[in-house]
Amino acid sequence: MLPTVADVLALDAVRRGSPRVVAGGDRLDTRVRWVHVGEVHDIAHLLRGGELVLTTGVALPSEPDKLADYVSDLAAVGASGLIVELGRRFVRELPRAVVKAAEEHGLPLITLARETPFVQITESVHARIIDIQLQELRASEQLHEVFTELSVEGASPAEVLNQVARFSGRPVLLENLAHQVLACDAAGGDTGSVLANWEARSRAVMPSERTAYDAAAGWLVTMVGARGQDWGRLILLCDGRPSPRDIVLAERAATTLALSRLLERHQESLERQAHGTILTGILTHAYADPDEAAARARAVGVPLTGRRLVSAVIRLTASVGTALGEQARLGELAEAGAAACREAKLPALVGALDQSRVGVLLPLPPRMAAEAALGALAERLRANFATPFVLAAGSVVESIKDVRRGFLEAEQVAEVAVRQPDGRPFYRLPDLRLRGLLHLLRDDARLQTFAERELGALLAHDAQRHGDLTRILRIYLDSGRNKAVAAQKAHLSRPAFYDRLRRLERVLDTDLDDVESCLSLHVALLALETFRREAT
Repeated sequence: MLPTVADVLALDAVRRGSPRVVAGGDRLDTRVRWVHVGEVHDIAHLLRGGELVLTTGVALPSEPDKLADYVSDLAAVGASGLIVELGRRFVRELPRAVVKAAEEHGLPLITLARETPFVQITESVHARIIDIQLQELRASEQLHEVFTELSVEGASPAEVLNQVARFSGRPVLLENLAHQVLACDAAGGDTGSVLANWEARSRAVMPSERTAYDAAAGWLVTMVGARGQDWGRLILLCDGRPSPRDIVLAERAATTLALSRLLERHQESLERQAHGTILTGILTHAYADPDEAAARARAVGVPLTGRRLVSAVIRLTASVGTALGEQARLGELAEAGAAACREAKLPALVGALDQSRVGVLLPLPPRMAAEAALGALAERLRANFATPFVLAAGSVVESIKDVRRGFLEAEQVAEVAVRQPDGRPFYRLPDLRLRGLLHLLRDDARLQTFAERELGALLAHDAQRHGDLTRILRIYLDSGRNKAVAAQKAHLSRPAFYDRLRRLERVLDTDLDDVESCLSLHVALLALETFRREAT
């Protein structure tokens, strides 16, 4: 920032002259671009604006009207101020005509009571101006390096905005053309206050230029887009008129955001990124206050407060094959999930949680049951997305602070359902019953020991003799211990099947007519399936 007239008056070289402001005291914040020493009365045509003029007044006219013209000419060309050294032409004070004209035209007018070498003033001011320009040049170079690196790395909007907030020390937001906040960095301030009533405030600020400052709102706004297609606005919340550096910063960030969107073809949309960021923040306790999460969700058009909340996870049931393909398909799944919510008129946060799952936080409409909302979501999602998937949901919770528990439950349900899908529209914990419990306990050494104790001898027997007794046991138990039905399923005659059962009893040293023994064996077989699926 260039120094102001007030900054110049504070310099030692000027203070030694005992400066006194005699007019334009309310304009001392005017910026000084350069200092010009001139003793001719028609100096105005030599100036370009922003100059602080130093003079002893020896060549100024004596007529009051010509003195007034001299001052008005300086003001007309945009001079930042006039400093007159007393003692040569004007002894103790300036003529009234000069002071009056300076007041009328808003030109800062200063007198120096003591003789002062003008060269010392010009050297001091110019040194400061050059130093400021060098600082601005270094800052500009730093901005270029930082945002070029962000562009090359394909940084997320949140990372770009973090740098803007760091450089400016001001809150910054990225919104789409529907005035929904895609990313926000409050620069250490209260996010809830920044986002309060956002859409209404944003719609009231509509600059006519691509980059403009709205003084009433205190917003510096720049459009974000490329190739003639704008898709958002970057907004810097200022507590005063932004500096040229702030404008460069905002425009450089907007360019980085636009370039990142052009280069990242397989990346999910910014809306999904914004939703995913909020969901991840809730799950990782990134928000110190649940109200901040609610404010961020409200800014993207999803009200969470005062609603019953259902957490859901969507997972693909088959692998695409490559990491890039998985990422692209997951992005398509997230977009399909968001579209399904819109079609069902269910505002929701929908975004990828990691490389394998899409999260959905669904605020239930009043008087709508969770089953009805999940059913509507599943129906429309299957109509929009052909690749097989499972939709798993957690329990209904009443507040944002309990959402994390709901997502953990939904993820546990999804882990079981994705391995054993049975065509249900959606899955909840009661649907999984014993299989779900065994899956949750699959890493427990006690369950592994139990399965080995129950089935170890049988598994060893089949391994040594290449037998199929384990398969026969499973068919028998799945048939409800109905031997005739089991024999038919095993494609064996009844005598042959009965013979296999007797061999099973000898190997296992148990009675297969005993209900409790069969129950233990059945649980062990289900646990064994869980271990084997996990291994694959």
